[in-house]
Amino acid sequence: MTYAELVAAINSYCENSFETTDVNNFIDAAEQRIYNSVQLPDLRKNVTGSVTSGNKYLAVPSDWLATFSLAIVTSAGDYEFLLNKDVNFIREAYPNPTTTGTPAHYAQFDDTTFILGPTPDATYTAELHYYYYPESIITASTTWLGNNFDSALLYGALLEAYVFLKGEKDVMEYYQKRYDDAMNMLKQLADGKNRRDTYRSGQIRYPVQ
Repeated sequence: MTYAELVAAINSYCENSFETTDVNNFIDAAEQRIYNSVQLPDLRKNVTGSVTSGNKYLAVPSDWLATFSLAIVTSAGDYEFLLNKDVNFIREAYPNPTTTGTPAHYAQFDDTTFILGPTPDATYTAELHYYYYPESIITASTTWLGNNFDSALLYGALLEAYVFLKGEKDVMEYYQKRYDDAMNMLKQLADGKNRRDTYRSGQIRYPVQ
């Protein structure tokens, strides 16, 4: 389902012709709800950068929301994953910022920066695997969610639209059920099937009565 198809469906289901700003708000709210309810591969991003000698801070990408992992790559090419701690731990464990070494810990210093401990003793490649919001279908026209699970996106947006219209309770409950059904299927894919393989976990089996 493309953006144009989604807008047409919302207007058709609600028997309304919403202003573009309003319908975009419905879609944006639905995407945000979905992206914070299920761990989709489409929400994962990987970037590389550099930590420099004597600088204990590392900038985070502008679209960063949360961290899956942070690693540095040594001169030998080995990945060493840093342990996530609080800023107060970094300050206490490494009280002298001029004391350098291979970073072993990191903490979120503010919304744009990590702090490392100890302060890097050399320049290292850093690899950050993180959570972010992919481009909205509003601007991208097509997205993974629209192409693969348009039912979740549609009913999520319809819920927002019907709240806006102050619609009937029974219709709201129907849309909520359809949304919940779509999200259950999406969670089975993203939080279930994408987290296993048949070699280690075996195929899904249901008991025969």
